Amino acid sequence: MKMFKSLLVSTALAITAVPALAQDLTTVNMINPLPRSTNFFPLVVAEALGYFAAEGVEVNLLPSDTSIPYVAFVQNGQADLAMLDPVETVNARLAGANINTVFEVMQNAPEAIGVLDSSAYDSVDDLAGTTVGLVSDRDRAFLQASLDVVGKSIDDVQTVVLGESGPTLAAAIRDGEVSAISGAAPDWIALNANGINVRLITPQEMLSSPANTFAVNADMIEEKRAAIEGFLRAWNKGMYVAKVNPEMVAQALRLGVPAEWENEAAGQLFLDMSIGMNVSTTERLGDLQSDVWTALQPRLLSSGAIPELVDVGTFLNDTYIAAANDFDRAVVEAEAAAWLAANQ
Repeated sequence: MKMFKSLLVSTALAITAVPALAQDLTTVNMINPLPRSTNFFPLVVAEALGYFAAEGVEVNLLPSDTSIPYVAFVQNGQADLAMLDPVETVNARLAGANINTVFEVMQNAPEAIGVLDSSAYDSVDDLAGTTVGLVSDRDRAFLQASLDVVGKSIDDVQTVVLGESGPTLAAAIRDGEVSAISGAAPDWIALNANGINVRLITPQEMLSSPANTFAVNADMIEEKRAAIEGFLRAWNKGMYVAKVNPEMVAQALRLGVPAEWENEAAGQLFLDMSIGMNVSTTERLGDLQSDVWTALQPRLLSSGAIPELVDVGTFLNDTYIAAANDFDRAVVEAEAAAWLAANQ
């Protein structure tokens, strides 16, 4: 009987330790450029550690392969959060979208200009008069802004869209069809997997950029507060794990997105790049950098990416940041270590 009572007590404690029953969870609908991926590892890690459920939320990723601007999903209520880049954000505000940027997902630009490691090109300035490859047409704006930083313009180079195929990108730069490629982290990984070592020559001024952010409908700030603060706190915990236990992050990704880790070396390279982009440089994780947004806009304007400047005070809103950072780092470290020990 004593053992039975002990079992009942243990069971009761276990039940009370469960963060939330499935029917109690609030769904947070998010639209971002990718399904679950190493590229946005905080989501995968936080799910593996149960942090979203502990906050009473579950994450529903909306299909990202749409021609409809992501901001529209926030405006019509289909998405609670949309991941936007600075160009999308500023242009949305200029178009009258009532959105607030509430969190900086990536504070370092994932985009870059890459050349063959053995090439003679040392800066973007050296590319004048050559043909530069674009992974997609959307990479033109980044190339244009990078050229503008060094006093050149997009008219000083020829451009060709190469597509996302690793072998195609590798052949183009290896055979000299292009002098450089304007792309992002997944493209350098694809090149590496095809035997091409890339050296990045991106201007320093282009590296500090709120590359991806979370935007919400400004009218729903208070109504969605509990769910969004919980989501962001869980996201920050997943981000923080990468600072203290990157091997736990790697293992969670091996299990969570195995297709990206079929080639272990490529998966690890992808993670290393993603950690550099996702881990915040600000003291408060995900904090909003008004000065960076203000400094960025003239470059976007001169490159033609935006038609005019916008007062950052009209859309930057740090109302969720304090709550998103309100967690015990030591507890997260212990939980990550325990998870890794149980899942190796």
